[in-house]
Amino acid sequence: MHRMNHPRGFRPGAQIPPHPRFRHHGAPTPGADYMGFPFGAGGPFGPRGFGGRARKGDVRSAILSLLSEAPTNGYGLIKAIHAKTEGAWRPSPGSVYPTLQQLVDEGLIAPTSEGARAEYALTDEGRAHVAEHEDEIAAAWSQSRNPWKEQGDLLTAARKLAGVVRQVATEGTPEQRASATTKLDDLRRELYRMLGE
Repeated sequence: MHRMNHPRGFRPGAQIPPHPRFRHHGAPTPGADYMGFPFGAGGPFGPRGFGGRARKGDVRSAILSLLSEAPTNGYGLIKAIHAKTEGAWRPSPGSVYPTLQQLVDEGLIAPTSEGARAEYALTDEGRAHVAEHEDEIAAAWSQSRNPWKEQGDLLTAARKLAGVVRQVATEGTPEQRASATTKLDDLRRELYRMLGE
């Protein structure tokens, strides 16, 4: 029977311990920012905005890619992903730690130590998987950057618009505020029509 060569210190069936800060980094709480835009804290440009998210499959590939370079822990993976994408992508613990557990269950990675800051390394099966899916795993990095570049101009324009809306709201006359409201409603409907096409 084939025996898997696990990293030193790994115990079969071991579970990833919950990160001490995990409960504070789940899905963003529904709400609106100062202007009422449903982007949460920081607006569309904050850490949870358009540029900071990626599909679960990308998180999986990014983790495998980084662990193929060196063992590290969950917090180290989050920092490394953020650095490697030049700040465009910072996955939350809520996406990284469950993915780590899934990869452990699949036998692709294994913890090399115990505790909340346990490091993880590729198993023999994990190294073989990375070699067989090299292009797919490498694509995780380009996919994480491209959406940000594509959205950059639109988000910059939205930020400028939000700035002038704030100014009209605080300094405009009642007539100006009413006119701005009508124009913004017309723009919103036009954008929805555009998406419908």
